[in-house]
Amino acid sequence: MADSSLPSPRRDSIKSSVGSVAANRRRQHAIAVGKERRDLLVRAKRFCRIGIGDGDGDGDGDGVDNEMIMDEELSILEVQTSSAVDELKSAVAYQGKGAMQKRIHALRELRRLLSRSEFPPVETALKAGAVSLLVQCLSFGSPDEQLLEAAWCLTNIGAGKPEETKSLLPAIPLLIAHLGERSSLLVAEQCAWALGNVAGEEKELRNILLSQGALLPLARMLLPNKGSSVKTAAWALSNLIKGPDSRAATELIRIDGVLDAIIRHLRKADDELATEVAWVIVYLSALSDVAISILVKSEVVQLLVERLSTSNSLQLLIPVLRSLGNLVAVDSHTISAILIPGSEITGSVLEVLIKCLKSEHRVLKKEASWVLSNIAAGSMEHKQLIYTSDVVPLLIRLLSSAPFDVRKEVAYVLGNLCVAPNDSDGKAKLLVENLVSLVGRGCLVGFIDLVRSADTEAARLGFQFLEMVLRGMPNGDGPRLVEREDGIEAMERFQFHENEELRNMANCLVDKYFGEDYGLDE
Repeated sequence: MADSSLPSPRRDSIKSSVGSVAANRRRQHAIAVGKERRDLLVRAKRFCRIGIGDGDGDGDGDGVDNEMIMDEELSILEVQTSSAVDELKSAVAYQGKGAMQKRIHALRELRRLLSRSEFPPVETALKAGAVSLLVQCLSFGSPDEQLLEAAWCLTNIGAGKPEETKSLLPAIPLLIAHLGERSSLLVAEQCAWALGNVAGEEKELRNILLSQGALLPLARMLLPNKGSSVKTAAWALSNLIKGPDSRAATELIRIDGVLDAIIRHLRKADDELATEVAWVIVYLSALSDVAISILVKSEVVQLLVERLSTSNSLQLLIPVLRSLGNLVAVDSHTISAILIPGSEITGSVLEVLIKCLKSEHRVLKKEASWVLSNIAAGSMEHKQLIYTSDVVPLLIRLLSSAPFDVRKEVAYVLGNLCVAPNDSDGKAKLLVENLVSLVGRGCLVGFIDLVRSADTEAARLGFQFLEMVLRGMPNGDGPRLVEREDGIEAMERFQFHENEELRNMANCLVDKYFGEDYGLDE
């Protein structure tokens, strides 16, 4: 679970009748995003098949790497791996002539075996005692080639199952030590890769890395203008600071040069590096109020918007959009500092959000809707900014036609547009003009469909909008409109529901607006 000290996002202006369902959304995004990266974009842990630099130089990446192997081949591979670890053990113990080349040859053979199949024989290597030998091969004074091969082996071991990743614990001090300026860039990058795999596994391992000082040397690797080592360092940092504790994110943004490097990479880097830097911003803005304050006062927002408007890379657009959403999910003061009605940046934000809503990619539509829901929960100026834009027709169409998770996010936007900000008496104060307009444009059916869903949050949101319609439509038209769209039937399904909150909402609305006197006037 997330640390209770973490800040909550502010998408709860539709409260009381419309609840504060998403009060912890920014924090939840930070925790859940690791899984989304694994499922949608990039693995939280990464396997190293091809050597850092121009290639591994020994010609062993010839296509068999990506083929599934049969059981018989797997058995052969396990035998070869056990033999390779034994050979490395012998090489480490050997002190005679050619000892260095003997170690490098043994390390290269083990690395080939750990890199060549879809199911690398990590478990076999561990049982044979590979990690302790690899730690010995990381000792200071060893040649770079030996260090690189040993770190590469550890990288692929760390990309495995959780218990395999944890086996790298004895190697962590030396892997961190080799991030320093005295190490070659290739060795430092490979060590950063291995540490990134460890950080990507779980909170406890991240805490160990932080306690042993991994943050500062990784941050320093982020400072150069370009290079694969910068990209690897950014990826490792995004794994290291992703919480749920906010301290690492706060410490990172305070390191000299980090903010300047982030800005520089966002402005000038290629899409691959910008993507990794954007994931760093995601976690900075999701977890640390200190980081948010610093980022909002910098050029970061403008650069995020520029990336959204100019890039077509899904891998880049998602973390950039998520970062922007985090920055406007804080409070009204922060939104007002970012989005000033009439300013160029505000117009640009709406343009890129419309672009994302029109995208074929579900996740971009969902993220853009989430950003809009937080803007719509802001001041009257921000509500009107959305309400009078070209966004609303898109949202109404998506409410009825988009995938379910997108429809739920869209519903938050439309709901927030109908409620005045800063109500103090616990009763949602309606913006009747907006409500009448949206209902007249057909959004009521979409909310009633949410009531019928099996998703508790979506059903609650549907009930909350129905309550606004029943209470707020002029001339008492709300009940008639809800009945016409079969809303009574949708609510009655919850009269004996196991969820007490939804059951009470349904019974209260039906009793209040569709009781014994309903329809008598007609």
